[in-house]
This record gives sequence, structure tokens and C-alpha cells, in this order.
Amino acid sequence: MKRRSLDPETSSESVELSLCEALLSLKNADEMLAFLRDLCTPAELEVLVDRWRVVPYLLEGVSYREIHERTAVSITTIGRVARYLNQGNGGYLAATARASRRRAAAKSAAGKARA
Repeated sequence: MKRRSLDPETSSESVELSLCEALLSLKNADEMLAFLRDLCTPAELEVLVDRWRVVPYLLEGVSYREIHERTAVSITTIGRVARYLNQGNGGYLAATARASRRRAAAKSAAGKARA
């Protein structure tokens, strides 16, 4: 992680929280994608997508080698994601749980609309 040698006017923690608030303020996936495309370089966004892509496979217990074969994500990245899934701050698990609940609710709503 890049660290600055000069003391900035605002603390990193303050700016991190401001970034989190900005992300939370977005109303839908389209707004979030637009923000991420503005915020990140294409390579940075690709790294984020690759990390997110392997999470479901890791949660299913798929081997690193098989995940690599299915996704072309490097073994190093897969290992990094696995480490944070197991020893991180719980962010991956919270996001996957929420995404799963949203998909289930959308599927249920779609089923009721057809009935």
C-alpha cells in the first residue's frame, strides 16, 4: 500500500470514511459502476473484479488450481483472497451474504410477479 512521507491535511482514516460514505451514497449498481470506473484505472478495476470473482469458488471449497483454471485469476490472488476471507475484517463475508439475500429476494419477487 502506498504511504505518503508528508503529513497530509486530513488523516487517511478520515478520507477512508469519506470514501465509504461516498460509496454508500450511490443508489444502484449502475451508479456504483460509474463511480468505480471514474475512481479506478482499468487495471485497478480488473484486480477488484478478479478478487470478487474467486470469492464464491473459495466459499464452495473449490481448490485454488481449479479456481485458476475456471477464472484465469492467479494462484497468488486466489490465496490473498482466501487469507482475507479467513483472517480479514469480515468484509467479503458481509458482502456475499448481502448479495445472496438480494438475489434471493429478487428471484422471489420475480416468481410472485409471474404467478
